[in-house]
Amino acid sequence: MSDVKSRIDEQVKSKDVVLFMKGTKEMPQCGFSSRVAGVLNYMGVDYADVNVLADEEIRQGIKDYSDWPTIPQLYIKGEFVGGCDIITEMTLSGELDTMFEDNGVGFDKDAADKIREANG
Repeated sequence: MSDVKSRIDEQVKSKDVVLFMKGTKEMPQCGFSSRVAGVLNYMGVDYADVNVLADEEIRQGIKDYSDWPTIPQLYIKGEFVGGCDIITEMTLSGELDTMFEDNGVGFDKDAADKIREANG
């Protein structure tokens, strides 16, 4: 296992929910990262953010790790869930709630419902 792959592996497993993004959860640096971080922040999910802009090896390595070409990338319990479009769809369908519930991840169900109401 390459050094980058083992570093990513460690990050992915460091917390129940990990978001590889451009920027940080407080200061996203692209619209897609901002949207996913915004959903997680609004739903009160406790997650680790990994700023791919701060580390070129991680920026390329995460794409190889997941075999997914774009950032952001969301991981729950070490499993790759998806990027911005998938997370948006899963939030609106309630699938993300179910995934959090199944994995014992705390989130604000009322906030999730509000997102769906606003986008319904």
